[in-house]
Amino acid sequence: MTNIEFGCRPTIIASDPNTDAQKACDQITKYLKDIPCWPQLPKRGFKENMCLQYAEGCPGLVIEDGRFYINRNQDLTGALEEFYTAYMEDNDDKFAISPDYAAGLDTFLKMDNLSPWAVKGQVTGPVTWGLTVTDEDKRGVLYDDVFSDIVPKLLKMKASWQEKKLKKISPNTIIFLDEPYMSAYGATGVILSEEQIISLIDEVFSGISGLKGIHCCGNTDWSILLKTSMDILSFDAYNYPQSLSLYPEAIEAFLKRGSTIAWGIVPTDEEALAKESVSSLKDRLEEALAPFTRQGIPFKTLIAQGLLTPSCGLGSLVNADLSTTALELVTGLSAEIRQRYA
Repeated sequence: MTNIEFGCRPTIIASDPNTDAQKACDQITKYLKDIPCWPQLPKRGFKENMCLQYAEGCPGLVIEDGRFYINRNQDLTGALEEFYTAYMEDNDDKFAISPDYAAGLDTFLKMDNLSPWAVKGQVTGPVTWGLTVTDEDKRGVLYDDVFSDIVPKLLKMKASWQEKKLKKISPNTIIFLDEPYMSAYGATGVILSEEQIISLIDEVFSGISGLKGIHCCGNTDWSILLKTSMDILSFDAYNYPQSLSLYPEAIEAFLKRGSTIAWGIVPTDEEALAKESVSSLKDRLEEALAPFTRQGIPFKTLIAQGLLTPSCGLGSLVNADLSTTALELVTGLSAEIRQRYA
């Protein structure tokens, strides 16, 4: 599944404000016929936190008093041996994501009425996971020599296991790495080199056979992510429409190799959602595309090699009904763009 032209089909980032997994899955699959995505349900419970959700099987994991962390002070010899044995044997079943941690995924996989063109899943990226998950001293585990090796391998196997399950729904799979922490790159406290970031991400990608994407919901140094082996770059085109256009040569090379830009053009802020329409978002999308066409990238290419999404996950919406509004807007906008241009 390489060099796919999506033609601005719609999909979503992942998180959903509902707590009922079946309701969330039914809503997503009602609107996203071509590229549905299993919903993460952070409001359902603590274990669906975007980092804890992928922490099962990590040596030293402690969950207590509404907190989770890695305890490096305990004897981890046996846990490390078990981890690396499963990894070396490529036994991704040892890294399964259980229903208790991802009810949306479990429910989605059990749906028998789906025949999508492609299917999307996601894991938290290694930079975000490794800097958010801390040790007993509240220091990001990615700064530990042992865990800087474990983190990408853990997430690689989570992605591999998930992709294997999703292929039962469609042979065409898309797995995103969600990397919100990349928006803090260059800030005090993020002591990672460009080479480290690329290596971490590409190690996770090495476990994915289908299309590989990265989503960052804030502004970042896109030139770093564009040096990874990703096929889809997903960004917040609603709040940061010009951020990618600062890298014209890298974007042109990215598109020339058949890759895709996912334009996060539907807002996930409640006030903004209430005032936007398909027409207003069409104008906003065309404004976001304009700098690229001025730089010589054909408008036709941007449409053909584009996806449309909300700007970020919908899980933070207080009013869960607004997730329907977001889905209506992204699918309506896609239909309008495809009818007019694709």
